[in-house]
Amino acid sequence: MTTKLEVLQLALEKALGEGAAMTAALGEVTVVVKAADYLAAMQTLRDDPTLRFEEMIDLCGVDYSQYGEGTWDGARYAVVVHLLSLEHNWRVRVRTFATDDEMPIVQSITPIWRAANWYEREAFDLYGILFDGHGDLRRILTDYGFIGHPFRKDFPISGYVEMRYDPEQKRVIYQPVTIEPRENIPRVIREETYGMK
Repeated sequence: MTTKLEVLQLALEKALGEGAAMTAALGEVTVVVKAADYLAAMQTLRDDPTLRFEEMIDLCGVDYSQYGEGTWDGARYAVVVHLLSLEHNWRVRVRTFATDDEMPIVQSITPIWRAANWYEREAFDLYGILFDGHGDLRRILTDYGFIGHPFRKDFPISGYVEMRYDPEQKRVIYQPVTIEPRENIPRVIREETYGMK
């Protein structure tokens, strides 16, 4: 007898073909597709009657530059999307890697799921991932004049600039960061028998 997870994997393999790599762990299926196949694969996941992933739950960017203690040798930026099929009551995670680390570009899925609009804007704002075909790709969480992308692993924790209200000029001004960088690692001392009762 096949489990629900196995049925989902078989349906995904049949619909997406060999262009998608699939893994199953902890009761979840992850599909990795190439950036060139991303839009077509997403359209298939939504429209194929054996899958029917009608709902996009989440989309986020990922920076893999320091993944695995710095041993990662693949593409740096990825987009991860979580989909839900209400009809079949199953979920899938789809991951695609941007091919260019200097200018990460992935196709926009807003024509397929309009809910992707703000999620793609967030991934652009925080990671600098561009979404080709997005109608309104602009910052959503950081200030208009913000420089850089704060969730990138090479972005300093204290940032590059700080803002404050200047009472003489009677406006908010930007200036270089005045705080010293520091390590924020808490010191934890535990007894030898901690948690053993």
